[in-house]
Amino acid sequence: MRLAWFSPVPPARSGIAAYSADLLPHLAADHAIDVFVDRPGEVAGARVLDAHDFVWRHRLAPYDLVVYHLGNAPCHDYMWAYLARHPGLLVLHDARLHQARARQLLQAGRFDDYRAEFRFDHPGAVQDFAEYAIEGLGGPIYYYWPMRRAALQAARAVAVHNARVAADLQAECPRGAVATIRMGVPGAPGGGPSGAPAIRAALAIPPGAVVFAAFGRITAEKRIGAILRAIAALSADGIDAYLLLVGEADGFPLAREVAALSIAGRVRATGYVPDDRIGVYLAAADVCLCLRWPTALETSASWLRCLAAARPTVVSDLAHLVDIPAAVAPRVNLLDEDRSLQGIMRQLAVDRPRRDALAAAGQAWWAAGHTLSHMVDDYRQLLQDAAARPPGAPPELPAHMTAGHMALARSIARDFGVAVDLLA
Repeated sequence: MRLAWFSPVPPARSGIAAYSADLLPHLAADHAIDVFVDRPGEVAGARVLDAHDFVWRHRLAPYDLVVYHLGNAPCHDYMWAYLARHPGLLVLHDARLHQARARQLLQAGRFDDYRAEFRFDHPGAVQDFAEYAIEGLGGPIYYYWPMRRAALQAARAVAVHNARVAADLQAECPRGAVATIRMGVPGAPGGGPSGAPAIRAALAIPPGAVVFAAFGRITAEKRIGAILRAIAALSADGIDAYLLLVGEADGFPLAREVAALSIAGRVRATGYVPDDRIGVYLAAADVCLCLRWPTALETSASWLRCLAAARPTVVSDLAHLVDIPAAVAPRVNLLDEDRSLQGIMRQLAVDRPRRDALAAAGQAWWAAGHTLSHMVDDYRQLLQDAAARPPGAPPELPAHMTAGHMALARSIARDFGVAVDLLA
C-alpha cells in the first residue's frame, strides 16, 4: 500500500519520533510510506515531506491509508488540521488530549472553537469549565476531560497500546472495535555495561553507591518531587543512594526542590542525551523509576526500554497497568505515595538479589510480548484491516474541524474574474 504517515520524526525530541524511527524501516519492506511533518526531519524507510503538501499530493495520487500518530504534546498540533477532513487510522498514544488541544486553540485566540469542541467532546460536562480554561485556570483539571471524542469519531479506525484503554474507548468509537497494538521497543542499546563505569566516574558517583534513575523529560507528572523526597529519606537513613535524571527539564523547579531538601550532592541531572547514548546511562542505573501521575493513559516506551536493558523498574499503580505482575515491576500506591515509594526504594537499595530478580523478570516480560518484532507484526495486520474498512458516513463534527478554510483563496480568485471554482 501507499501510506501517508503523520508523526514527528528525528531530530524531534519526542518518544513518538523515536517510535516511528524504529518502526518505519520494517514496514517499508511491504509499503511505500510518505511521512508528513511540520518541521524538517529524516527517517529510514520513508520520504519525509512537509505536511502542507499532503492535500495536493493526496488529490493527485490518493494514498491507500492515512495514519495519524496523535499524542498530548505540541509536536502533534499540526495533525488536527487534517485528521477530520482526511479520515484514516488514528493511533492514539495518549488517551487524554485536553492539555495539548486547549493550548493549541487558546494560544491562537480561537476561543469559540475551543468552546464548541469542548461541548462536542463532553456534552454532559458543566460548560462553564471552558471559561476557566480560557482564563488560564485549567491546569491538572484538564485530565478529568480527555477531549478526544471528535478525533475518535473522525477516524476510519482507532488503535491504542493497552487493551484496557481500548475497552474504555470503545463507546466513543462508532466505526468498529478499537484495536490493540503491542508496544514494542528494540533490544538493549549498545555500549551499555562497558561504558557504565566511566559514566559513574564522570558523574562523581562512588562505585558502591545505589543509583536510582528516571528517564525522559523532567516534569511534575513523572513524580520527581516524590522521588527527591525519597532520596532525602534514604540518605537520612545512611543509605548511599543517588538519583540520576536523564532528560531535559520541562517546567519542574528541580534546583529549588533539591536545595530545599539539601540533597544537591545526591542528584545528577544530565540534560538531553541523544538516543545512541541512552544505553550507557541505563547500564549505570541500579533501579529505574518509571512513575506517572496524573496520567494520559499512555504506555511508556521508556519503561519498556528499561526492561529490555535488564534494569529493575518501579511503576505507579495505575488502573490501566494492573496487568503488570508485581514480580515484573513493584507498583507505588498513589494514595500513600511517599511512604510506598520510600519503602520500595529502601528495599531495593539494600537487596541486590531482589534487584536481580526484577531485572530478569522484566526482561523476560519484554521478550515475551514487547519486542519491536511484536509491534511490527501487529502493525502489518492492523494496516491491512484499517485500509479494508469502508470510510462510512462523515460524523457531525464541530464546524471548525471540517471547514474548508478556502474563503480567502476563493475571494482572491473572484477578484481576477475566475468564474469556475477551480478549488472545489
